[in-house]
Amino acid sequence: MAAPLDGIKVIDLSRLAPGPFCTMILGDLGADVLRVEEPGGGAMEASRPRPDRAAAKRAAAFNAVNRNKRSIALNLKDTEAREVLYQLCRRADVFVEGFRPGVVKRLGCDYDALRAINPRLIYCWLSGYGQTGPYRGLVGHDLNYISFAGMLGLIGPANGPPAIPINVIADMAGGGMHAALGILAAVIARGKTGEGQYVDAAMLEACSP
Repeated sequence: MAAPLDGIKVIDLSRLAPGPFCTMILGDLGADVLRVEEPGGGAMEASRPRPDRAAAKRAAAFNAVNRNKRSIALNLKDTEAREVLYQLCRRADVFVEGFRPGVVKRLGCDYDALRAINPRLIYCWLSGYGQTGPYRGLVGHDLNYISFAGMLGLIGPANGPPAIPINVIADMAGGGMHAALGILAAVIARGKTGEGQYVDAAMLEACSP
């Protein structure tokens, strides 16, 4: 029996945990996920022997969210590499990225550029603070997002200080999982309209009450 997302092609340009977790979910559901990595990094780097224990743990964490995926190395600052990406996107169903505002536009693969190539493409942008507001350009981590959202104050003893959770809440549940849900909804909508959508997944918003 075919998997639910059998035949769906995903281009994954994300780097940190939320994006790869999102595309891991899609891959687990049967999507064909292709990671676009920097030359010499990503899967190539994670596959090297790791005598250092801390480095080995980081490599294991990388591999844990990149199962069911293939990868290609492209330097998107190079014109020929961008043309390869455009060819991939012409046949793709979903594009996922998690850069700060302005980065993908400089690389020539923002929503408007890729939509012009493939109007059926579902484009998902994962961010920490969303596309608008005073924090949109800031770098953040899981602890920052759950703190701003007020979630950190709900963890720990009633009369004590907040406790850092043992797992990443905003990155995985707030970012990656909500992005996957948005993409799945957009796939269903495209079946009705024939057109792709822009999926905006912000970790702070997903954690806010």
